[in-house]
Amino acid sequence: MAVDSQANRNRVGTARATMLIVLAACCFGSIATLATLATRAGARIVDVLTWRYVIAAVLLLVVNGGPAPVRAQARRAWSLLLFGGGGQALIATLTLAALRYISAATMIFLFYSYPAWVAVISALRGREPLSAQRVLALMLSLAGIGVMVGVPGTGDAASATGVALALVSALLYALYIPMIDHLGRDVPPAVTTIFVCVGAGLILGGAAVATGGLALHEAPIAWVSIGLLAVISTVVAFMMFLHGLAALGPVRTAIISTVEPFWGAFLASVVLGQPLSAHTLGGGALVAAAVILLNLPARRTSPARA
Repeated sequence: MAVDSQANRNRVGTARATMLIVLAACCFGSIATLATLATRAGARIVDVLTWRYVIAAVLLLVVNGGPAPVRAQARRAWSLLLFGGGGQALIATLTLAALRYISAATMIFLFYSYPAWVAVISALRGREPLSAQRVLALMLSLAGIGVMVGVPGTGDAASATGVALALVSALLYALYIPMIDHLGRDVPPAVTTIFVCVGAGLILGGAAVATGGLALHEAPIAWVSIGLLAVISTVVAFMMFLHGLAALGPVRTAIISTVEPFWGAFLASVVLGQPLSAHTLGGGALVAAAVILLNLPARRTSPARA
C-alpha cells in the first residue's frame, strides 16, 4: 500500500512538473507576439526590452529574498552583468528586430534551430562527437530551415534580412549557452538570471538614452505588453521552468519544451492575424523533431534558461 501511495505521488509530481514546463514554454513562446503588440503601438524595441528586463530584475529580487543572495555572489557580478547581460541584450534585440521583416511564426521556428548549432559547436570544440543521431538531427534542422525559407518568391522567403537576423540570433544563442553556463558555474540559477536581467536592462537602457531617450509615455497597450513580457514571459516563466527542470531533468524538459514554437506560432496567428503557412509549420515540425532527437541519446546537465 505504501509503495502504491508513493508511486501515485510520483506520478502526480511528474504530471505537475510536465504541466509547469508546458506553461513555461507557452510563456516563453509568447514573447514575439507581446513585443510585436508593443512595437505596433509605437514603442521602440530598445525601450520595450529595457523595461522588460528592469521590471523583471526587480521582481526576481523580491521573489528570491532581496539583495542578500546577489551580494553573496558579488565576485561574479561584473562578468555576469557585462557578458551575460550584454549577450542577452544583443540576442533579444536581433531576434525581435527580425519581426520587422518576417512573421512571428517563422522567426520563432528559425530561432529554435539553436540546439542544432549547439551540437555543431560542441563537436567543433571536441566536447561531444557528431554521432549518427546528431548528424540526422542536424540534417532535420537544416531541412526545416530550407522548407521555411527556401521557396522563392513566397511570403517570408522573400525577406533575406529577417531570415538572417533570426538565424544569426540562433547562432549567437548557441554560443551564449556555454558561456553563461561557465560564468554562472556554482552560482544559483536565480541569482544568475537576476544578474543577466540587470545587465541587459542597464546596457539596453544606455542604448535607449543614447538614441533619443528612454520612453516613459507609451501607449496603454504597449505598457500592458511590456508588463506581461516582464511578469509572465520572464519571471513566472523562469520560476515554472526551474521547478519543472528540477523534477524532470534536462532531457525530458527539452523535449516537452518543443511546444514553445508551436504555441508561439499559434498565438501570433490568432492575436496578430498572421496566417500559418504550410511551409512554416512543416519546416518548424522538422526543427522540433531535431530538438527531440538531439536530447534522446544521453542525459546531460543543461544551464537554466536566462
